[in-house]
Amino acid sequence: MARLPETEGAGDIARRIRERRGGALRTLDRMLLHSPQLADGWNSLLGALRSRMELAADIRELVILRIAVLNRAAYEWTAHEPEARQAGLGDAELAELRRTSPELDERRRRVIAYTDAMTRDIHVPKALFDALRADFTDAELVELTATVAAYNMVSRFLVALDV
Repeated sequence: MARLPETEGAGDIARRIRERRGGALRTLDRMLLHSPQLADGWNSLLGALRSRMELAADIRELVILRIAVLNRAAYEWTAHEPEARQAGLGDAELAELRRTSPELDERRRRVIAYTDAMTRDIHVPKALFDALRADFTDAELVELTATVAAYNMVSRFLVALDV
């Protein structure tokens, strides 16, 4: 059970969140709406990450699920597993994400190594970043980095509030 009660939220901010979510608020939204201005900024940032980037959906969801594993954010895994499947990740890949060293193709292994470095160590080795430059455009690298950073924020929020 979450450490704070859920709130329904009212007004334009709650309406915008409902619109982005397809009409319904999630538990995460109901926590954020205790601070409407925070919820509004969060909604804008996460909306951009989810739907207005060049980064491929399968890579985005791979990152999100890996962060859910690393930060023990079960809610995040449950929320994003269907999205990951829709983006083309299958049972074998999802199972690999739960392993210490996932066995994936080279490109995805580099993405996981980057996610792990940003999440666990904060520092990203130069060689790893340089290797990713062959896989992604500059815009995609910025988006990948922002996705890892933002979903670490999301998972840490969820875990701290026991959502």
